[in-house]
Amino acid sequence: MSSISDNLQAVQNRIGIAAKKAGRDASAIELLAVSKTFGADAVIEAAQAGQTAFGENYLQEALDKQLAIRTARSDLLLKWHFIGPIQSNKTRPIAEHFDWVHSVEREKIAQRLNEQRPEGLPPLNICLQVNISGEASKSGVAPEQAGALARAVASMSRLKLRGLMAIPEPAGDFEQQREPFHRLRALFDALRSQGHALDTLSMGMSADLDAAIAEGATIVRVGTAIFGKRDYT
Repeated sequence: MSSISDNLQAVQNRIGIAAKKAGRDASAIELLAVSKTFGADAVIEAAQAGQTAFGENYLQEALDKQLAIRTARSDLLLKWHFIGPIQSNKTRPIAEHFDWVHSVEREKIAQRLNEQRPEGLPPLNICLQVNISGEASKSGVAPEQAGALARAVASMSRLKLRGLMAIPEPAGDFEQQREPFHRLRALFDALRSQGHALDTLSMGMSADLDAAIAEGATIVRVGTAIFGKRDYT
């Protein structure tokens, strides 16, 4: 069985190949290791192999993991990204314990994060989650409402609007995978043309990161290909 270090290297190689095919510089694409359901030991192993950015979906699990890592390895300087759905009653610990939030879809959630972000910390980096495939089961702001949400978030002093995130519905082949990422990139460009200083497209996971990179992803969110198969029991 390959190690987390070997897996990280394999994913970085895959990012490099996809970037080269797209005529892009691989250094412009950040790997976010999605560590949900994996313990502190797995994160520490990845960190020792050079990985610094980690994504979490479940708040309490993430807080417990962060504490365990700080206790075991206070020397590790990690960046934590919250990428899961956000309930109103969970905004304070997210505002206090994360560097990035990728899943803002409502102004009310943004307002709470802004009010609850501690003054001693830099502004919280925000991506708006867009329901780019229009799935009823998916979280995210509708594309036509993203402009209004972007304007609201951009006005909040404790938040820094960085870009957009999406989780498209699964697609079979490379060209089908590209299509929703292309739409998200078009929305990103439209918001930039309206004066928003966006620099982040968080899109692409283990199954479709090559297509996302072809369409301009700057962060790819990869879990299974790094840590292995998840056990949700």
